[in-house]
Amino acid sequence: MEEIKKIATRESYGNALVECAEDFPQLVVLDADLAGATKTGTFKKAYPDRFFDCGIAECNMTGIAAGLATCGKIPFISSFAMFAAGRNFEQVRNSIGYPHLNVKIGATHAGITVGEDGATHQCNEDIALMRTIPGMTVIVPSDDIEARAAVRAALEMEGPVYLRFGRAAVPVINTGDDYSFKIGKGVKLKDGKDVTIVATGICVDSALKAAEKLEADGISADVINIHTIKPIDKEIILESAKKTGKVVTVEEHSVIGGLGSAVCDVLSEELPTPVKKIGMQDMFGESGPAGELVKKYGLDGEGVYNTVKAFL
Repeated sequence: MEEIKKIATRESYGNALVECAEDFPQLVVLDADLAGATKTGTFKKAYPDRFFDCGIAECNMTGIAAGLATCGKIPFISSFAMFAAGRNFEQVRNSIGYPHLNVKIGATHAGITVGEDGATHQCNEDIALMRTIPGMTVIVPSDDIEARAAVRAALEMEGPVYLRFGRAAVPVINTGDDYSFKIGKGVKLKDGKDVTIVATGICVDSALKAAEKLEADGISADVINIHTIKPIDKEIILESAKKTGKVVTVEEHSVIGGLGSAVCDVLSEELPTPVKKIGMQDMFGESGPAGELVKKYGLDGEGVYNTVKAFL
């Protein structure tokens, strides 16, 4: 059996910045003393004159980026999600969101897969925070291929973008020759008729594994990858929900304010449908190996499978 390639999306992020640098000469990268961890150090090594280490001062970094954006640059600011979205919320809202500046936020180490760093660093609230900022685009790539495509797409569009990357290595799943990435458009990965599984980020792989196990039980699942949480692809969600009549959402994030809430917003307004949200259930994470935490909180393929079975 061929070994599945795995790579952390934070690695993809650093590589993508370098890949895009020649095509986007106005691209500059700012980091908050975490370049080795966020992988922006890859860009620093290749383009030292376009890299700025702002020290452990995320809020100041955001202000600098806002100023650079007004001068025609396309700044990427980077830190752990807990700091880029959490500590930094007011500055992102007022200095980037309110004037709708062309600043991109590369937030790494999101969710419980930060692992041993524990609850203080496991940001499960960042999607909710960023969704509330008017005009902010929110993207959560599922693997290496999608992460690199998302960085380029963010550079190609005008306006603020929040990109969420992970610490742990995850399987590369978007290997088809026909794969394409478009902001705001979901991707149908599997056709089914009994239930819709909508997933984002690392949980897309879990959804596919769960669907495979469900298939063995005679249950056919639609699997949808929603890489853009905002603006969300209403059409693909409504089309699937109308067909299956039941929806399950899966995310490495709080079930409050993230993908599940975004999907429920769509369905409650246009097509009321029973929904089960899989994610962090109004709780903090804890310290431990990433894989064990994913399993404990039911975000692996087996956990998603069990929850879907119970829901049906």
